[in-house]
Amino acid sequence: MNSLIKTFCASLAVSAALTAMAPAAFAADYIEPVPEVVVAPPAVGGWYLRGDIGYSWNRFKRADYATIDDCATCGSGGPTFGSNTLHGDLKGSFLIGGGVGYQVTDYFRTDVTLDYMTRSKFNGNTFGANCGGDIDCASDERGHYSALSLLANAYVDLGNFGGVTPYVGAGIGGTRVKWADLNDVRYGNMQEGASDWRFTYALMAGASVDLTQSLKLDAGYRFRHINGGKMFEGNQWVGDGYDKGMNIHDVRVGLRYMFGG
Repeated sequence: MNSLIKTFCASLAVSAALTAMAPAAFAADYIEPVPEVVVAPPAVGGWYLRGDIGYSWNRFKRADYATIDDCATCGSGGPTFGSNTLHGDLKGSFLIGGGVGYQVTDYFRTDVTLDYMTRSKFNGNTFGANCGGDIDCASDERGHYSALSLLANAYVDLGNFGGVTPYVGAGIGGTRVKWADLNDVRYGNMQEGASDWRFTYALMAGASVDLTQSLKLDAGYRFRHINGGKMFEGNQWVGDGYDKGMNIHDVRVGLRYMFGG
């Protein structure tokens, strides 16, 4: 009987010990679940307005035109045409523009811009068919042109670094080029200037600086290529003149205002 009681007591003690150890063992094996961290998506989508001022350096290639040799009418073949090339330089000009855009994502945005370039003075000359390379025989052409560019642009923002966001971009559209009358101050001739719309593409790079949550200062460089077109109207002695286009280097600074920024 005593042996049975001792065995029962020993079993009860072991059970009690195991019961006491169970919570500790369970606690050691239990890993509390980590709460899920919800990352809010970046705020995207937002309209903005922009305004810019700048300066443009213009590069003129050349212009080609035909001249009529009336002496050929002395023969039986009628008038003949000779090809001439007008070379020259364009001065710099000021630029003012604006546009409306949309921030699609944190890294991509688009806008439409309208830029007016003030008059750029032109100085040029042509030797003509009869000059034989003699520079003293060359004409002295004076004029100017102005331009209005309408471009649709897309940009890639490369990240925000302490409030500064560098970017690259490209644009495509058209430019209305308006040439003033071309005056030959040496020989007293004048050709009526022409105006037309021309295909234009642009490449940009720059950076914006956060001034406030909604306002950014934008500074950058833009290259524009304007296709060739009619430069001046012809007359009974000179054919229409067509320039080969212009390369324009713009430096711009402006502000962008984000709605709901």
